[in-house]
Amino acid sequence: MKTLQQLVQTIQIKKQIGDLLIPITAIEIDSRKVVSGTVFVAISGVQQDGHLYITKAINMGAVAIVCMQLPEQLVEGITYLLVNDTQQAAALMATEFFDHPSAKIKLVGVTGTNGKTTIATVLFKLFKQLGYSCGLISTVQNQINDTVIPSTHTTPDSISLNALLQKMVNDGCSYVFMECSSHAIHQHRITGLSFTGALFSNITHDHLDYHKIFDEYIRVKKSFFDHLPATAFAISNADDKRGEVMLQNTLATKYLYSLKTLAEFKGKILENALTGLVMTVNDKEVHFRLIGEFNAYNLLAVYGAAVCLGQNSDEVLTALSLLSGAEGRFDYIISKEKIIGIVDYAHTPDALENVLATIKKLRKGYEQIITVVGCGGDRDKTKRPIMAQAACDLSDRVILTSDNPRTEDPEQILKDMETGLSSSAKRKYITIVDRKEAIAQAVAVAKPEDIILVAGKGHEKYQDIKGVKHPFDDKLVLQEAFTMNHKNINN
Repeated sequence: MKTLQQLVQTIQIKKQIGDLLIPITAIEIDSRKVVSGTVFVAISGVQQDGHLYITKAINMGAVAIVCMQLPEQLVEGITYLLVNDTQQAAALMATEFFDHPSAKIKLVGVTGTNGKTTIATVLFKLFKQLGYSCGLISTVQNQINDTVIPSTHTTPDSISLNALLQKMVNDGCSYVFMECSSHAIHQHRITGLSFTGALFSNITHDHLDYHKIFDEYIRVKKSFFDHLPATAFAISNADDKRGEVMLQNTLATKYLYSLKTLAEFKGKILENALTGLVMTVNDKEVHFRLIGEFNAYNLLAVYGAAVCLGQNSDEVLTALSLLSGAEGRFDYIISKEKIIGIVDYAHTPDALENVLATIKKLRKGYEQIITVVGCGGDRDKTKRPIMAQAACDLSDRVILTSDNPRTEDPEQILKDMETGLSSSAKRKYITIVDRKEAIAQAVAVAKPEDIILVAGKGHEKYQDIKGVKHPFDDKLVLQEAFTMNHKNINN
């Protein structure tokens, strides 16, 4: 057991009231989880202010409070520490409390707007295939070798994250691959961690509901690389116009990957079909199961990281050729009528454009592309008309529908998507609020060989409506619609 003094040794304390030499049994940012001997860190979040729960935390057994505002009434026998940033303090205390687990493994972080989940997941699968004990921290799920741990955030809070990393160390993991979202970077969830390497995929229009301006979104992503140590490696996408910007101030050893220009990890697509990608990677020809140009970039990033981690390049390419991607990322099924259904997490304009551009390249020329897409509620509203226009530009038919409306009116979200649509786009789409009905309608109007894209939710197994998560699986709903359509045709 550690003392409070040991936990705060790297934190700048503005004011101290009480004893630092008290034993600490736990660190918590959620007052509901406080037990006797806990240090409670009051974080001012987007939805809740932890300072409002200080009294509750003390009543639950907290012996120390870390805060940015001291409460008006101080409780005798409780230690209070005033700091500038409680999110940063929580992260630094957590790394100390759990004995710096990230320093005992090779931790690789992946950031960018699109591709994070696929890159992290394929790296995890690759290193398992190569015989290593591994951990995965991703949007879809957290995983320790074959044990799956459900995921609630792209990157967990700093305390949960260090606890998970400690478990991965205790379970013998040598490598851990983790998505690092912009929220996690900005909220200090990954502060204090020791990274062996970091990868950048791309940056496009997203999360402006949180970051407000695009330049701030870029700055936050870049700060991840700015804080890497000289012992780490940093790999970036040379074909993204901000790819090299990300590496400008890093102390880490820099590498680039590219399909279009000179780079340490260079690829060229030879064939792109529903059977997979054939491409050269540093002049070696390989067939991959993953599909699409966007996955060519993801594969290059994975290959680069594996080589930087000391793996044999030929063995890496052989193993990569056998692997599939992440659940809900260009996940496809084919109906008995030969209608192709694709489920993809694409929830940004750029991701949607990439998936649809890939589908256009895969089709033989006469098949319809029917896209079912919506936009999430309580999120960046500016991308809504852009998403709708992108869908209409690259599809033959579009059905605008609900995604996760959350606390918003789903019909208003659809109206936001419709604003600014060109006259030609307006001839292509209909709106159906009910997502299950929208998917069924797409199947009903599809002909053999047509391609249906159901975009936006991918791996998610729920639909968030008014604070309630209702069971909803796009792939399962699509499969059920195929089955029902087959019965209707044969009756």
